Amino acid sequence: METGILVLGANGQLGMEFRDASLQHSGFDWHFHSRSTLPIEDITGISAYCRQHQISYLINCAAYTAVDKAEQEKEQAMLINAEMPGKLAGICREQGMQLVHFSTDYVFDGSAGHPYKESDPTHPINAYGESKHKGEELALNHDPKTMIIRTSWLYSRYGQNFVKTMLRLMQERDELRVVSDQQGSPTHAGDLAHAVCRIISKNMELTGGIYHFANKGITTWYHFAEAIRQEAGYTCRITPIPSSDYPTPAKRPHYSVLDTQKIRDQFRLEIPYWKDSLNACIRMILKP
Repeated sequence: METGILVLGANGQLGMEFRDASLQHSGFDWHFHSRSTLPIEDITGISAYCRQHQISYLINCAAYTAVDKAEQEKEQAMLINAEMPGKLAGICREQGMQLVHFSTDYVFDGSAGHPYKESDPTHPINAYGESKHKGEELALNHDPKTMIIRTSWLYSRYGQNFVKTMLRLMQERDELRVVSDQQGSPTHAGDLAHAVCRIISKNMELTGGIYHFANKGITTWYHFAEAIRQEAGYTCRITPIPSSDYPTPAKRPHYSVLDTQKIRDQFRLEIPYWKDSLNACIRMILKP
């Protein structure tokens, strides 16, 4: 019998990339559900669905991701990003399933001078980061086998993200001002989805705990925007500015690079360089 995999939040950018990745990993019995068909809050429904369809892996792509809005909607962010993942982990422990859950570089405060390892102390500086950090704790408390993958600066041809916003604005404006004092690693959601599929395909025992996954290399939002402009061939001028010139409701860490050695070594993964994945994604977005 084929291994059953349930993807929640399947209409978001990461969930959509899992839909694409599933075409190359067709040896599984894939189940995709979005908020309209199986919302993350419906724990009873999810539990019954998993029993009925003999699900082995529950991949949770459902999340509250509006970083600035979370400052005013802390309860909703906590519900979706913390309370529900904890309950999903409880279901997985009861039914012997494996939960794969995603977290963020924003669990860190940005004060480190080196890429963050999984074992480094967390200290979120915004409500979104707090909610994701609490979700990590609750999921692992309910089921220590939970696999939590922190990622950073996620983008895709699907959904709303920095890359798609920049491509739109570059066609509408002559100049864009982009912050240049925040460092991180842009990550293509497709690379993350394919990595998870490869890990499961190898039928490896997924050791519970926290892992970091991000594309290779380090950049700033300004240089990220410049790379987008260059690949797209747009003439819009991009001006670097300090974060202080672009105040937002939520604070952002000035440095949130993730060290990915653990996941690369344990699962023998090759992770692409960020510019290579970005250019491939832009070509898909812009192709006629």
